[in-house]
Amino acid sequence: MGFTIGISRGMRDIRSGSRRRGRTSDGTTVAEYTGLWGWDVVPGARASAGTCSCGRRGCPAPGAHPLDFAPVIPAGATLDEVTEAWGGFPGASVMLPVGRAFDVIDVAEPAGCRALARLERMGLPVGPVAATPDGRAHFFVAPGAAADLPGLLYRMGWDDPAALDLRGLGLGTHITAPPSDRGGLGPMRWLRSPALDSASRPPEARLVLGTLAYVAHRSRA
Repeated sequence: MGFTIGISRGMRDIRSGSRRRGRTSDGTTVAEYTGLWGWDVVPGARASAGTCSCGRRGCPAPGAHPLDFAPVIPAGATLDEVTEAWGGFPGASVMLPVGRAFDVIDVAEPAGCRALARLERMGLPVGPVAATPDGRAHFFVAPGAAADLPGLLYRMGWDDPAALDLRGLGLGTHITAPPSDRGGLGPMRWLRSPALDSASRPPEARLVLGTLAYVAHRSRA
């Protein structure tokens, strides 16, 4: 209870501090990610008309990767610390390193929406779920899921993750966080917003994977 009250008070302090000191909305958003949800954040590139702000010719992921030499803003960073760090990267997108506080199961958004509704009806634990502008859904699950995904699916009776259009994102990858633009295609958005319990302790992949695999299979049949 004390932890929840402290976090809620921290949320009010972040937002009121933003109004008092004229902080940018990006800085406030990043401070919520670091201070409330306990996630590291990295400034990322943006794209316009297919050209990446990193300036690299032939960039393989325009507007969808961390900026070179950008610092990791660690979980727990305050609004003032975020503002100082983010000031060196104006207009950067907000990116989250995967594999630390969470892994991601990536699935087609239509299947993801149906699976999310089914999971919530069954009362199963569900973490944050984000949607990409190119039609994918990102289910946040406990770290380590990406490496275990093929084995988990096999034990559930599914032989080929690629045939289900499911893939795991783990250590070494980054995702763009809502509401930042990804790849010049449009903003990321939440299908299920972070909450105190699910952000700090996302569910084990096995608790959501069976439903995701079943719905994905039905969607492709």
